[in-house]
Amino acid sequence: MPTRLMDRQEVFRLVEQEMAQLVEVLPQERYELVHLPGALRIGLRELDRQARERLDIARPVIVYCADELCDLSPRAAARLEQLGFRQVYDYVPGKADWLAAGLPREGELASIPLSGDVADRDVPVCTVDQSIDEALARLDETGRRVCVVTDAEQVVIGLLRHEDAAALTGGVVDDVLQPGPTTVRADQPLVPLLERMARSGTAAVPVTDPEGHLLGLLEREDIERVVARREAVAG
Repeated sequence: MPTRLMDRQEVFRLVEQEMAQLVEVLPQERYELVHLPGALRIGLRELDRQARERLDIARPVIVYCADELCDLSPRAAARLEQLGFRQVYDYVPGKADWLAAGLPREGELASIPLSGDVADRDVPVCTVDQSIDEALARLDETGRRVCVVTDAEQVVIGLLRHEDAAALTGGVVDDVLQPGPTTVRADQPLVPLLERMARSGTAAVPVTDPEGHLLGLLEREDIERVVARREAVAG
């Protein structure tokens, strides 16, 4: 049975110390946009024909797809074992986890900043039962305008804006939070995201992993600065 890998550091170790081979099983166009360094692309339907030609059966193989909700990598890992590969690993969190950590990448989008690269990972965090006065003091202390409301596991619950907190003191965060904010993944390109935020009037959006855990906060002003810098350099 293939070994499930949940820790990207173990992926590093296997690649660096045991010369593991990385295989992405997503469609070709998604692989070409961005993939893990050195990864080959072999689709699920192509494994039978290409696996033994392109992979060393004596070395470990790590397969991955988009994230832990994607079933392509566990299916590919199972088939590789049936084809005679004895050291097969399924990197369960997949490409989303890798990109969320801001790790090196290859592909057409490799040099283009993504949401996870620009997100403020030091954003203030508060909980629903925290007093508004305490949350407001934290915002004033850090000079921020938005606090991300999470549960004990850092899953995003809502947003608390400074102006809302200042308008109602004496209660708790749950009284004034904006519930269910739109979130984006770390591998979201910035330009189309900026366009959507501008159309909807969204000032800030949390960046989350596939399980809804907070990775950081993207403010539209920060995206505008990054995009403008890149356009100036390109022009």
